[in-house]
Amino acid sequence: MKTIEKLTLEAIELLKKLIETPSFSSEEEVTAAHIEQWLKANHIPFKRNCNNVWAINKHFDQNKPTLLLNSHHDTVKPNNGYTKDPFKAIVENNKLFGLGSNDAGGCLVSLLATFTYFYTHTNLNYNLVMVASAEEESSGKDGLNSMLSIIPKIDVAIVGEPTLMQLAVAEKGLLVFDAVVKGTPSHAAHPNTNNAIYNSIKVLEWFQEKHFDKNSDTLGEVKMTVTQINAGKQHNAVPAEVSLVIDVRVNDRYTNQEIVDYLVQNAPCDRIVPRGIALNSSSIPINHDLVKAGINLGRTTYGSPTLSDQAVLSCPSLKLGPGDSTRSHSADEFIYLTEIEEGIQIYIELLKQVLIV
Repeated sequence: MKTIEKLTLEAIELLKKLIETPSFSSEEEVTAAHIEQWLKANHIPFKRNCNNVWAINKHFDQNKPTLLLNSHHDTVKPNNGYTKDPFKAIVENNKLFGLGSNDAGGCLVSLLATFTYFYTHTNLNYNLVMVASAEEESSGKDGLNSMLSIIPKIDVAIVGEPTLMQLAVAEKGLLVFDAVVKGTPSHAAHPNTNNAIYNSIKVLEWFQEKHFDKNSDTLGEVKMTVTQINAGKQHNAVPAEVSLVIDVRVNDRYTNQEIVDYLVQNAPCDRIVPRGIALNSSSIPINHDLVKAGINLGRTTYGSPTLSDQAVLSCPSLKLGPGDSTRSHSADEFIYLTEIEEGIQIYIELLKQVLIV
């Protein structure tokens, strides 16, 4: 068995390869091949479905519960603020720069190292399934959601996203709505008491002022934000309608369907339609063995406002990983090398408490 130190060095080298290989959502063919090569080099049989690469521990036992280790290898596209080459792995002052270094390459290679560490162990309390998934950033159809009918049934999961190795024990779900406010189209020079743009004012105020009753201890309240507005094509014509896009972050006190039903019935729009309802809130009981193990290691718990592949899981799941969420999708994205070292160490120490008989 390789030492943790050697696995860490190899994980960092893999991350450098991933950074230097463009892997936008649905275009992850080559990074998937790099991950396959890691598994081959460590003599771990694997399978691939689209650009998702997965493996199970050597002594998988159908009679035991199964723990999923998951993170993604796709990235968003680099923004215009980069001053460094986003596809060059640059190390400066203990920082590894590059697109996807923090979100979520550091988490992925740390979980791969952890899975490799436990791969040959016997008599584990849980089976292990490792999935390096695609299309997380786009919530695409060929991401982790497509794997759930292929991999063994999952009882609990660790999803690798940058959390500073603190325990995100809950995560808000996401709903996106397209809404329309209607009025009477007219020439701007003529009187019009049914101007769609003016009508939208009370609608915007409703979304700004609306608060749902049920607050969550970990996730706070449901948060609604109007993020896009569009109307009109020329200065002298009052448009027939105003289009709105509303972003809703759902806590664990509501289902997505409950929020949809409420807004369809009560929002003062002429039409409001959700784009989908699949991205649900997620959580894990605070007394779950994974959480207790993390707390034993001095980790703190919190609720995460950002979305991850947890949203497609129906089992309890914990979001945990090296790196800082505030760096995700930022210019000159980076992760500290020490964060990867610490991440692998904490993952292994946490899982020892849960997996070892």
